[in-house]
Amino acid sequence: MNDNGGRQRAGGRMRSAADRLLIVRPCTVAPMEVAERIRSHGASLTSAERRVAEAILAAPQAVGFGTVADLARAADVGAASVVRLATKLGFDGYSDLQHCVQRDLTRQLRPAAERIHETVSGARSDHIAAELANVRATLDGADDRAIGELVTRLSDLARPVAIISGDASAGVARQFASQLHQIRSDVHVIDGSDVVVRRDLAVLDVDATVVVIDLRRYERWVLEAHRIVHDRGIWSAGLTDSVLSPIAAAAEVTFLVAAHSVGPFDSHVGTLALLNLVALDVATTLRQSATERLRVVEVAWSDNSSLTDAHLT
Repeated sequence: MNDNGGRQRAGGRMRSAADRLLIVRPCTVAPMEVAERIRSHGASLTSAERRVAEAILAAPQAVGFGTVADLARAADVGAASVVRLATKLGFDGYSDLQHCVQRDLTRQLRPAAERIHETVSGARSDHIAAELANVRATLDGADDRAIGELVTRLSDLARPVAIISGDASAGVARQFASQLHQIRSDVHVIDGSDVVVRRDLAVLDVDATVVVIDLRRYERWVLEAHRIVHDRGIWSAGLTDSVLSPIAAAAEVTFLVAAHSVGPFDSHVGTLALLNLVALDVATTLRQSATERLRVVEVAWSDNSSLTDAHLT
């Protein structure tokens, strides 16, 4: 990888024009996704600016390689509205907005094999700061109404629950499923072979609640499974790291999780913290029935000495 973050093609061949365009120069704002700026300014946008914002979120690649006129035409507004939105979002004109979209697209496509070269410090303090920031950003950014809607559905014992997750977040997803399963019935993780996944989706109750979890460089099967859920009219909540995500586009409610890491791999601590909060709220809502269910589980463990605090000999 070269110093400015571009990727050299295999065998030392020249980068494509698209690759070179992605690294022309840095944008002038602090590193923060364009989509996140749009979300934070959403309430102050005019109707024309909102149409421009929606066009950006719908087709960021077109913005990264298009002109002001292209974006204005896609949003059915005048060029002035495009420039006004860029300024309102804190960019130094359209070209600055465009460069930042390019930067965001570049970050989405870079694998851990490249990011490992950027690891500048393995200090514990850096790691602590990054993970605490992930938790705070994820929980602070979670919309109360969206959490309430998700918790209400997960607390409805008549609705089955299905969880779909990419491999990187599978451990967090299974922890969440385990927590829910201890306080309510009919909780399932959908994964496995194509045959198994399509079978489970085909028989999934249309009144079910589905939680979909994956970050950028999405697994194709996760997106395909979510598409099937969406096409069947089944309600879903998405946990992902960008409103540009196809998961966000197909979900009824979306939670953005911060996944920054000082190392080559995405962090899932923010995702875990959010799901722990949701599980707590569901347990509180189902306190009476959940208490009895937990008691039965504890009795089964106790009667069979399944758990121990003693050192094994």
